[in-house]
Amino acid sequence: MMRRCRALPWITVAALLGGCGSAGNSPAVDSLDGLRQQAGGALTRYDQAFRTAGGAPFVPVGELTRQLGDWEPANGSYKEALSAGRVEAASTLPEAPKSAGTIVWADGTRWDVPLISPDGALAQLRAAGTGGCSGCAPLKLTGARLTTMTVPTTRGPATAPAWEYTLDGTTVRLARVAVDPSAIVRVTPPPRDADHPHEGLAIESATTTTASSELTVTFTGVPGPSSKSCGADYGAEAAESDLAVVVIVIEYRHAKDEACPAIGAQRSTTVKLSRPLGERAVLEVTQGLPVELTITG
Repeated sequence: MMRRCRALPWITVAALLGGCGSAGNSPAVDSLDGLRQQAGGALTRYDQAFRTAGGAPFVPVGELTRQLGDWEPANGSYKEALSAGRVEAASTLPEAPKSAGTIVWADGTRWDVPLISPDGALAQLRAAGTGGCSGCAPLKLTGARLTTMTVPTTRGPATAPAWEYTLDGTTVRLARVAVDPSAIVRVTPPPRDADHPHEGLAIESATTTTASSELTVTFTGVPGPSSKSCGADYGAEAAESDLAVVVIVIEYRHAKDEACPAIGAQRSTTVKLSRPLGERAVLEVTQGLPVELTITG
């Protein structure tokens, strides 16, 4: 059973790339304890999602819908309609030509998965809409064909079955992953709470090698080092389970309460894991969502 806060057995303290900072710019202990609790919750949610999917290895990162091509100037409202999920079939869509497909990773690993129909994928596309589109006309799908698309995953890029849709009045096409949801690990973030907001810096990607226990992560931080005004150095801790790793980025500011411009820059740091990552997912700490992984060798 996992414990919480400082007693967590899967917390590993990483070394800073630029030094661990001085006592004057050390992070607050209470803040770290809160991040460790968030990390523990993220591991629990991921483990549950993984088991719900029957141990499926397919953990896509980001959206499962892709736009192919650019909207023509006369179709400016189409972008808003797509963002809002205002898409419907203008005619009967074809049946899937087969019931199963194959996901292929860059290293040649293959996994057979059940497929959904183009109508099922369309329903998911609509449900994923989040934007507003008051009064705009829905996009009309005129056809669908089964193809493939490259999808970023927690195990590197993978080629997955996808439905490609044609649209009325535009050359733009839409592609949606055709894998049945039962074979996809999808993490549900915790609800947002104004009294207890999600804390920490969210990592954006991770890189490692097959045999290495080191994991390098990228994120948006301040531009300069802690030796300069408004700068910061960064380190990390890793909260680990058998199925995932949550990376907690620790910031060591030049000084507290400095009035600094809101300028971000891509930064990175490296954390030492208790063992090589293997097939585990890498999660960011704010919502526990998986990030894209690159395996360099």
